Amino acid sequence: MSEFLVYNAIFGDGHFERLALGQMLNKGGAAGKIYQCPMYPEMVAKIFHDRTKSKTNRRKLEAMIQNKPNIPMIEEGGKKYVQIAWPEAVLEDDEGFCAGYLMPLINTKEAVSLDHLMQKAVRQKQGLSEKYQQRLLAAFNVAVMVNELHKCGHYIVDLKPANVSVYKDNMRVAVYDCDGFSINGQAVRYPAEYVSEEYIYPEGMNENPEDMGEEQDKFALAVIIFKLLNNGIHPFAGTLRNKEAEKLDIQTRIEQYHYAYGVWPDPYQAPHPYSMHEYFEKSTLDLFERAFAKGGKRPTAKEWCNHLNYLMSILKECKKDKNHVYFTNKGCGLCAVEEKFRVKFSEVEKEKKGEPKIRGFEVGNLTTEKMQIFKKMKQRAFGRLNRLGFLLAAMHFVLWTILPIYAAKYKDFLSAKGFFVQVLAAVVILKGVFSFLNYIQKVLPLFHNTVLLNMLKIYALINTIVCFFAINGFEILLIK
Repeated sequence: MSEFLVYNAIFGDGHFERLALGQMLNKGGAAGKIYQCPMYPEMVAKIFHDRTKSKTNRRKLEAMIQNKPNIPMIEEGGKKYVQIAWPEAVLEDDEGFCAGYLMPLINTKEAVSLDHLMQKAVRQKQGLSEKYQQRLLAAFNVAVMVNELHKCGHYIVDLKPANVSVYKDNMRVAVYDCDGFSINGQAVRYPAEYVSEEYIYPEGMNENPEDMGEEQDKFALAVIIFKLLNNGIHPFAGTLRNKEAEKLDIQTRIEQYHYAYGVWPDPYQAPHPYSMHEYFEKSTLDLFERAFAKGGKRPTAKEWCNHLNYLMSILKECKKDKNHVYFTNKGCGLCAVEEKFRVKFSEVEKEKKGEPKIRGFEVGNLTTEKMQIFKKMKQRAFGRLNRLGFLLAAMHFVLWTILPIYAAKYKDFLSAKGFFVQVLAAVVILKGVFSFLNYIQKVLPLFHNTVLLNMLKIYALINTIVCFFAINGFEILLIK
């Protein structure tokens, strides 16, 4: 065996061993090559390409060995699952240069990149489960891994699905190339060197990877969780509202905070047509809002651990598809998305079989006269719907404005019914009004404006409170 494949291994407890490496398993990434270690079959050696960074590499590796995260190897069903390839020993050559390190062997045949979980076609090709719980479990395990690293003050920085793998049969994490992380040493930090676009937090666009830390990890983790929960859709990908607008790449949309799935509609883009975010728990949407909206305090990895654990405890089984689950009484978002896809596919098939169409119109109907008639009909219908919308909005404001006046007029009668009855009546009325507003949002173009819709709801709520004061006066504040 060649001399350069024999190294001195310095373990965390301080003892030395002479190790002869075996055959090269792969050329590795930009940092180094991976070799077998016959003396320790459950370990492999990573040998760096660049010897000029020997001192820095040694200090960083020593800091990693001394400050090891609590991400243990798991044994289930007679199998061992190494979750993180964390350094176990520094390898140096006979000249004293730090050549690389010894780390646990991860069985790459048993694990797949998180990217493979995102799309149905890829999952089927890889033979992965279609159960939605698996993706939720993968998200939870990734959050646990990030949280354990953060407890030690370490940051991944280049956190993205391609850099995190999970075992096929239990969704446990499998993480490599840990020497590229930002490492917390004693009174010194050893920075990361790489970061990937589409996962860089907005404030970090003018920063180098060396300057990035927990905020970068929190943002990238939220992106990964959003994609796992939402069929691979990126939180900053959507449908342009103006087809003439400049098509920005994902990282530029991140930089400009074009989050399409928040409380307030984004002016640049609407949600992806096959997104199922509307079927998420409100608390889930709130966490994503904090992660992606400007000025929000991003959730920590620990918060995501707690929330994803909570989601797994409230899952409801879908009666139509055993692979589907859902979170709220809105129903199964996966079924809704698949139905949209089926309808779209059916329309495409009909177009193929029928007369050719241009922008939805049959070629035979594309005469100037017919197009003008169709345009006028569409404009009249849109105008009628808009007038109806303005009328309903005006009636809403008038009725809720005069409601406190009538409440005061019947003060004695209503106060005699008791405060509990008043609250119950108010809840029933508001629920009915809000349900009606949500319904007409789908029907009337004017109410597609979420700001107007929220304004009407808030106005109803405020006037309900005014009614309570009109009936009970300030005695309502003195109820024990």
